[in-house]
Amino acid sequence: MCGIVGVVSQAPVNQLIYDALLLLQHRGQDAAGIVTQQGRKFFMHKAKGMVRDVFRTRNMRALPGNCGLGQVRYPTAGNAFSEEEAQPFYVNAPFGIVMVHNGNLTNAKALKQELFQTDHRHINTESDSEVLLNVLAHELEKVTRGVSLKPADVFAAVRGVHQRIKGSYAVIALIAGHGLVAFRDPYGIRPLCVGKGESGFMVASESVTLEGTGFELERDVQPGEALFVDLQGNVQFEQCADNVRHHPCIFEYVYLARPDSVLDGISVYQARLNLGKTLAKRVISTVPPTEIDVVIPIPESSRPSAMELAHILGLPYREGFVKNRYVGRTFIMPGQSVRKKSVRQKLNVIGSEFKGRNVLLVDDSIVRGTTSREIVQMAREAGARKVYMASAAPPVRFPNVYGIDMPTSHELVAHGRTVDEVRESIGCDALIYQDVDAMKQAIGSLNPALAGFDASCFDGVYVTGDITPETIARMNDGRDQKAEEGDEDASRLALPNAQVS
Repeated sequence: MCGIVGVVSQAPVNQLIYDALLLLQHRGQDAAGIVTQQGRKFFMHKAKGMVRDVFRTRNMRALPGNCGLGQVRYPTAGNAFSEEEAQPFYVNAPFGIVMVHNGNLTNAKALKQELFQTDHRHINTESDSEVLLNVLAHELEKVTRGVSLKPADVFAAVRGVHQRIKGSYAVIALIAGHGLVAFRDPYGIRPLCVGKGESGFMVASESVTLEGTGFELERDVQPGEALFVDLQGNVQFEQCADNVRHHPCIFEYVYLARPDSVLDGISVYQARLNLGKTLAKRVISTVPPTEIDVVIPIPESSRPSAMELAHILGLPYREGFVKNRYVGRTFIMPGQSVRKKSVRQKLNVIGSEFKGRNVLLVDDSIVRGTTSREIVQMAREAGARKVYMASAAPPVRFPNVYGIDMPTSHELVAHGRTVDEVRESIGCDALIYQDVDAMKQAIGSLNPALAGFDASCFDGVYVTGDITPETIARMNDGRDQKAEEGDEDASRLALPNAQVS
């Protein structure tokens, strides 16, 4: 899960891309990068850290040009601590290409061997994004002759990319001197949308990016579809994949996306309200509402679900936790020990909302259980008589291979455990989970045109059809063990004067 943006404009784009990345910061906190193009030359700055820390005035002045790309990185493959793996990535032939990518390739290792042995291309990092860039470059080289590049050539190259790579990918690339190309995997797992403004076009991960920078959302890029915008702002679309099936990642609506975004025709906020409605029915069947004094959300993604649940049950809704906005989202921090350390830095209780009460805590999902366990303990320490926990999402029982950092089963608190065993692990008095089918219906009803969802972390069904236990084991071999072992010295939280957001 990363955030990506690309712009072709008639005016300088450095500030525009910076502003767009701020609107995408929730999608990645590990690193940030911007590349712009002036003439045929690329100008790039990227580094580890938050957007506001990576880019200073001197960096922005060194990014001239009217088109460019940007990314905020959330590492799911490769080395979470490597500055080299910050995006964009660059390759010099053909033409010169820079690229940003959101997603996860499930056949990256095989492709890396193929690129070396057959295509004679060198991969210098462990990032699957660099693999994808080189596949795109090789396919472009195959279809072009001479210095000219037609939109038909670009679409032919994207068609070749679809035939070679597997997994999830939303991609934006700049081809030096020619324009911007963007495309999405044949299942539409990761989001990508396009908008138009007075001065040009923007492609981005979420609609909020367009709206927050003065662009108007035109539509989502369809699964398997590619678009090409030349440097004069002329845009063309073409379907470049066979056997297209629209199955966006359902976890985007549960947790990842901003509530003010619309993804694939579905309001994220309305999706979370709907999840609250269906969760209310599950609560009634487990804990009588008369035994609950107050409903309290765990900030921030769960607020819409918690409000709707409280409304349906006729219970008071209260804010019982105050979030420190200068500590990052614990779920997307590399390293389990870093996650553990940051929970109490991230949240503080309002004791009066807990003392002497039976509280129902509502979270968007329970993944590793680390945060939930700490929060239940905090509620008890604040004087709660009983602590019930409700999850707007079903139990996360299976690895995710499409770009969310929960690929190993042993990290998941619900894997191989019953609901009651998870309850004991978390330490709450009752645990209520959303139902898988109810979740799909609650969100899918907002856009009946969708074929379905990728809900693999909940139901174990991998929509690309190529995932086996052996596939997952191979992908886990490439994970950064240093991050998993939790080297606190490598974390910004361990630095005495760190500025973490």
